Amino acid sequence: MMNKHPAAVEAEGLKVTRGGRTVLDGLGFTIPHGKITGLLGPSGCGKSTLMRALVGSQAHVTGTLTVLGRPAGHRDLRPRVGYVTQAPSVYTDLTARQNLDYYAAVLGIHRRDRAAQVERALHDVDLTSHADALAGAMSGGQRGRVSLAVALLGEPELLVLDEPTVGLDPVLRRDLWKLFHRLADERGATVLVSSHVMDEAERCHRLLLLRDGRLLADDTPEALRSSTGADTVEEAFLHLVDQAKADESRTEASTAAPTEATPR
Repeated sequence: MMNKHPAAVEAEGLKVTRGGRTVLDGLGFTIPHGKITGLLGPSGCGKSTLMRALVGSQAHVTGTLTVLGRPAGHRDLRPRVGYVTQAPSVYTDLTARQNLDYYAAVLGIHRRDRAAQVERALHDVDLTSHADALAGAMSGGQRGRVSLAVALLGEPELLVLDEPTVGLDPVLRRDLWKLFHRLADERGATVLVSSHVMDEAERCHRLLLLRDGRLLADDTPEALRSSTGADTVEEAFLHLVDQAKADESRTEASTAAPTEATPR
């Protein structure tokens, strides 16, 4: 498929406020087509808020946010963007296959194509042997894979995955990352995956590092390590955090009004 736009996602001056608090503060970044971009940062830094903004489910968003050439949340993006939330979004009284068949219908996938789409998605997440098990009887990791399979229906151009590997064993984490790379390399999908586990950063082509709703870095893992002189992305992130704190302290000191002696 030819990409008509230079980036899958473009943000400029992106800001989100909630309850009088600024959650995202003037973010500007691009996400390239056909690559895995990691959105990393500690819990509470704004990763989930940014992902909700990308899929159009976040309120109080200002600035510019373009997804696949359309404003974020545009109705034309519905079949083109797959989204996986932290909590599995499945019906526990349906089997894995029934969940997928239902969501395929919601997405408007033609009846003649649904069975093949469902089987492919089940195979992608290695759930073929559990296809007819009730979602409510599955483990949390299996339900998470059902949610991921739902997001893969229709072969979306952009996958937005909110901490999909949390709570999974090392083998399953490894297998999911292999899947993410296969989706990018073989199908040309753009993958945005969030995590607070820094070792997953090394598996990404590009990284967005967030802290307190602000963007600390937008670069490749190699470039981040090189620019900070760090051996790992985690060390690079900590270096950038310390640098940001030092800059904030200097700014506060320079803007503080000098104390003048009171004349007698």
